[in-house]
Amino acid sequence: MSDANTVVVLDFETTGLSPDYGDRAIEIGAVRIENGKIVERFQKLMNPGQRISRFIEDYTGITNAMLKDAPPCREVMNEFADFIEDFNLVAYNASFDKRFLDAELKKISRVYTGQFVCSMLMARRIYQHAPNHKLGTLVKYVNIPGEGPFHRALYDSEMTAQLWLAMLNNISDQYDIKSLTFSLTQKLAKTPKNNVEKLLLSVLSEVQGDLQ
Repeated sequence: MSDANTVVVLDFETTGLSPDYGDRAIEIGAVRIENGKIVERFQKLMNPGQRISRFIEDYTGITNAMLKDAPPCREVMNEFADFIEDFNLVAYNASFDKRFLDAELKKISRVYTGQFVCSMLMARRIYQHAPNHKLGTLVKYVNIPGEGPFHRALYDSEMTAQLWLAMLNNISDQYDIKSLTFSLTQKLAKTPKNNVEKLLLSVLSEVQGDLQ
């Protein structure tokens, strides 16, 4: 599954900023995209075994009362590991979500084989003239319809998935590259902004050369 349009887009809500300081996941949301179409969704609250702060309650809308009867992290993360299979992974702030995915799966001795790309870094290269690169701003900038609450995992992953597909379509339309590989998106996310066009034109040249 090397194509960029076949991925799992995921988002965590958590008790804090880092599992290195004991923070845990409290919600996972994910969208599976196959051949450019959303085909399946995953959403679960999970009990982290500790109370969450008032700040996190206000920020996410997830309360201690909601988490009290939620299944434990280990149960949800086992299910989620099955859901992602060997798909490559996309997250809006991938360094954050990858840390929590790695930490939670390590606790239950599960692994994943897909690779990550950060859609926020991609967006900074593709939408260089956007007012800013917050997810909510870009959703409006690209005219993606949506009225749900941000900072809930499934909605954020849904909006990220729509933004991801919009970016792939923009690249395809502008540079006439019909099939984008996941490795190209990884490279794009790390390319200096001024070199993005040069990279994509070189890819187009390679594609055209292969067709001759």
